[in-house]
Amino acid sequence: MSRPLHPVMRRHVQGMTLIELMIAMILGLLVVGAAIGIFISNSQVYRAAENLGRVQEGARVAFELMARDIREAAGNPCVNNVPWVNVVSGGAGNWWSDMNPSTALQGFDGSTAFPGETFTTGAAQRLAGTEALQMLSGDDNVSTISNHDAGTAVFTVNTTAHGLGPGDLGIACNAQQGAVFQVSSVSGLDIGHGLGGLPGNTSINLHLDSSNPDSYEYAAPNSVLAGLHATRWYVANNARGVPSLYQARLGGTTVTREEVVEGVSAMTLAYLVRGGTNYVAAGTVVDWAEVISVRATLVLQSPDNVGANGDPITRQVVQVASLRNRNP
Repeated sequence: MSRPLHPVMRRHVQGMTLIELMIAMILGLLVVGAAIGIFISNSQVYRAAENLGRVQEGARVAFELMARDIREAAGNPCVNNVPWVNVVSGGAGNWWSDMNPSTALQGFDGSTAFPGETFTTGAAQRLAGTEALQMLSGDDNVSTISNHDAGTAVFTVNTTAHGLGPGDLGIACNAQQGAVFQVSSVSGLDIGHGLGGLPGNTSINLHLDSSNPDSYEYAAPNSVLAGLHATRWYVANNARGVPSLYQARLGGTTVTREEVVEGVSAMTLAYLVRGGTNYVAAGTVVDWAEVISVRATLVLQSPDNVGANGDPITRQVVQVASLRNRNP
């Protein structure tokens, strides 16, 4: 026969009291709260590191692409100081075809709009108070001219991989002169520079002296042909209203505006003139043909407010790029 449990033993098997449950819940909440705090802290650290990484990557991409254009600015496959004739309709009125030493690299201060344009807050349009840079050069894809029939306005080059198509802008040059023209036709090795097109060429005569009745011929083997490379770098709002670094790039005779790096709130440019010892602002440059180096300062902001006091992470980065085609 079993004996009944002692009263003290019965109390031990009755479970936990309300006070004990409350204490256990409080301890559990403390542990959960601590875990949540650690999770939130780690999440904030991760977001801050990710945003800082995006800022650094943006700076790297911006300088890599912009410095490439700066280094090649004012360059052509021939002689750096060769004189130029421009037969493209509109000529010097088109920034993207005005190839000459004084306009092949040109800077704009924050109060000077691009010629023919105005400052605006519209998407991809340059913002007031921001500086900008404009550059022209010959394309990397260069073909040797094996024959030039000035009468029919046709170049014959040494390769079909010249990269030019009808409507593109091209340059032909040698040690004596260079010419900017619009390609009127392409057939294998033959590249035409005839009249017509949009905007078209005003003449098939590529002679520097427009009054000379004899058309200038780019004779083999010391004449070459390439495409015209024209770009602008500036700061503008993107479609979401965020200031970004933009590149305006020529394709054919159409200028395409492309967002390169988001979060670039300011760009400051300074220029080193041949014979000078200090970098100067755009407004003090007298002759742009004498600029040999550009110093660019970008202010970048992170997309999220993960910095001190809930502000975006801000970094100012500086890079100097020298023009390869101009001797110091």
